[in-house]
Amino acid sequence: MLRISSPRAVTASTLVRHHSTTTATGAMFAKQGSLPRLPIPSLKDTATRYLKSLEPLLSRSEHAQSTKAASAFIGTSGLGPVLQQRLREVDRQAEHSWLEDIWLKKAYLEWRGPSYINVNWFAQLGDNPDYAAPAHVERGQVTGVQIQRAARVVTHMLELNEMINARSVPVDSLRGEPLCMAQFMWQFGTTRVPRPGCDQLVHQFPATARHILVMYRTQAVEVPVYNASGQRASLAQITAQLAAATQRVDKLIARAGAVPSVANLTAAHRDQWTRARTHLECDAGNRAALESADRALFGLSLDTDVNPEDMRDDERRLAVFAHSDGGTNRWFDKAIQLVVLADGRLGVNCEHAPVDALTTGRILMEVAQRERGPLKDLPPAADLPPPEPLVWNVSPETANAISQARAEARALATDLRVLLGGVGDFGARWIKTLGVSPDAFFQVALQAAYLRHHGQPAATYESASLRRFAHGRTETIRSCTADAQAFARVLDDPHVAERVKLELFRRAAATHTQLTAAATAGQGVDRHLLGLRAQLQSPEEAERAELFVDPAFAQSSAFVLSTSNTTPGDMFRGGFAPVVADGYGINYAMDRDDIKFSISDWRPAASTDAPAFKETIKRTLVDLYAAGEHVMSK
Repeated sequence: MLRISSPRAVTASTLVRHHSTTTATGAMFAKQGSLPRLPIPSLKDTATRYLKSLEPLLSRSEHAQSTKAASAFIGTSGLGPVLQQRLREVDRQAEHSWLEDIWLKKAYLEWRGPSYINVNWFAQLGDNPDYAAPAHVERGQVTGVQIQRAARVVTHMLELNEMINARSVPVDSLRGEPLCMAQFMWQFGTTRVPRPGCDQLVHQFPATARHILVMYRTQAVEVPVYNASGQRASLAQITAQLAAATQRVDKLIARAGAVPSVANLTAAHRDQWTRARTHLECDAGNRAALESADRALFGLSLDTDVNPEDMRDDERRLAVFAHSDGGTNRWFDKAIQLVVLADGRLGVNCEHAPVDALTTGRILMEVAQRERGPLKDLPPAADLPPPEPLVWNVSPETANAISQARAEARALATDLRVLLGGVGDFGARWIKTLGVSPDAFFQVALQAAYLRHHGQPAATYESASLRRFAHGRTETIRSCTADAQAFARVLDDPHVAERVKLELFRRAAATHTQLTAAATAGQGVDRHLLGLRAQLQSPEEAERAELFVDPAFAQSSAFVLSTSNTTPGDMFRGGFAPVVADGYGINYAMDRDDIKFSISDWRPAASTDAPAFKETIKRTLVDLYAAGEHVMSK
């Protein structure tokens, strides 16, 4: 999700650390010192790849114009070499990576629209048979299965945080290469805090806060899960703490009535939230409550005000995890926020700035696996403090801001449509028999489906990991290629032989695989261009940067298809909003014998139709399977 604000150099830190150290020692960081730094590609190589990515999107005359603009930009008298030299200086001064601070600020923290829905991603996790959903759930009532499953999941989250604190998590690797583990330091005790112009991340590593933040009936509660000596509570104690938290809130509301929910402000426009938080911080009690929310290890939402029919329907339940009907009962600034429904079903809503979804997904998958195994419980912690609802001094001005935030969040939630799709006839095992990668298969199929449905190609973003480099985040794979379009154009042509179609498909898949390899090797297009843009120092320079003022740059960077592969999907189905008004957000997982995906769009958009496009994607996947079976059977 890329947003660029006014051009200027990036230098200021965006991090606030409380009593923390980030020394990379221990088993988790055993390979950290051997990781290479992210390279800065040459201007010529980036320009060549960029122009290649424009081919399916532009006419010949438009492409000629873009070629001229790119040549002028990278030429000896162009601005490109000046920006490249500035970027090298950023790299020289950066501790780990020239991209790290640029990406954090430009992609996330300078974005001033609501991070709720626009930035946060969401997912639902598989059911646990040990916590069977009750036959009947009374709306508005917390349930035993809800508390019990939440306590078990919290226990495993704490176990993993302790492993990360101890730096004992095994080093991830891909095809024998170690991957950067720095993102694991940002999983717990991390919160996005609104600030003028550019938000901050409040962060602690090791994450040694002794409480979690529980949301219940829109009220925030500090729930201790460690005692003053740092001893973790047992499962029975955590269960009791969560039950006590709900009872405290119930009594408070019964006695004084519900108060406006400050948490609703985390769903607001970031400037609106900044003003409201600044006003709140004038009060010492509010400052203490905000600090408690910021420092909490993670968030836990116990949802009770959910229509029982919504809990039972997969798509409607995913919408609850995405936005909870207008930001109700959430603290969206927490890096990780678990959501447990009254029937015991589990989801998450995560702020995207500090950590990539695949890294958080690994923790969540580990929790899901541990949840199904035996529990190594601890003895009860002595003198565990009781839960304490956060107390707010809400002025009329703040109450008005909360009402406005709630109304705007509800409107945004109404606009977002999220659907689930997939095919059960085949999966990664069959795809590999074609000699192509499962990811390339889906991406080429998606290009064909979009051309089938919309009659034209679309600029496409696929996230690629840069974790083979120190403090690497992501690069863009520009999946809309000339080869993918060549295949898409013949897919429905009855005059083209099936073997020819399969050959074109394999060529398109091979091209996608090559682009993926280049992106993961730090030789993509978009991050380098972002780094160069971040070095612009004035509006006059921005006007001289021919490549960036060429209309094709904006067109090719407005990703109508924003996609992410989060395989496997058997226990984890995620989603996110489109990044442009007339686009789709598509998350997919290529399991062994099936394919799952989610698709989102904005309801007011006249040019998108998620329900119909979902069916086109499914039909295209099935058609490719049938064509492949037909050719291979001969």
